[in-house]
Amino acid sequence: MALEAIQKGRLYSQIADRLCELIRAGDYPPGSFLPSERELAAALEVSRSSVREALIALEVLGVVDVRVGAGMEVLRVPDAAATRDLMAQLVRINFSEPDPELPVVLDLSAEIPPFALLQARRLVEPETAALAARHATPAQIDNLRTAFARNQRDNREGSRTNPGDRQFHIAIAQASGNPAYEMLITLLLGHRYSPLFQHLQRLYTPENMALRSEREHEAVLQAIIGRDADQARARMAAHLESVIAIFARE
Repeated sequence: MALEAIQKGRLYSQIADRLCELIRAGDYPPGSFLPSERELAAALEVSRSSVREALIALEVLGVVDVRVGAGMEVLRVPDAAATRDLMAQLVRINFSEPDPELPVVLDLSAEIPPFALLQARRLVEPETAALAARHATPAQIDNLRTAFARNQRDNREGSRTNPGDRQFHIAIAQASGNPAYEMLITLLLGHRYSPLFQHLQRLYTPENMALRSEREHEAVLQAIIGRDADQARARMAAHLESVIAIFARE
């Protein structure tokens, strides 16, 4: 069984699955060594960091022994079903149980003031847009088009909550290829607008803001479809700066 390019998605998990398939097929029996990180990255057409994550996951599962500077020895043939179940648990974060060694309280219901939310998004979302331009799959591009169409429909129907707007931004994060960005943007935007944000909108949103944002969204979408990461980053930054300026005006 030959090494083949990995499709975009949860890369470390797909790489680990592919390596397990090769081990089960006998390409790398127990006692043999896997190719180097560099060789695996080139053969699978992924980054070395993704390969390293996959190898560390397989070491945690007891499938390989990673010896820094000496190679990766195969220890056993992994069971397919058991490996999938364990892989799913390796990087799952339990937000309901903060680390007891840290003096923190995780309150996901805490309200974030509107300008704090917008400023955080201004720092994060341009990079998610750039990553989406590089990494979005055809299915994720279709998802972006669907979200943008909902955004347009909301505007034509005079929506006050604009779910299509937030769906569009979340879809970009989902297409970034970075699960941390996806989780962060989903946590920030995947809830109902707070009363404070709703009143800010009511008082300071000009009549043309919905259509203006729609045009800016379309510009971001076209940059992502065109695989232009620099333009996607710049257009998302300009869009969020525009929103902040509107809400901050005197």
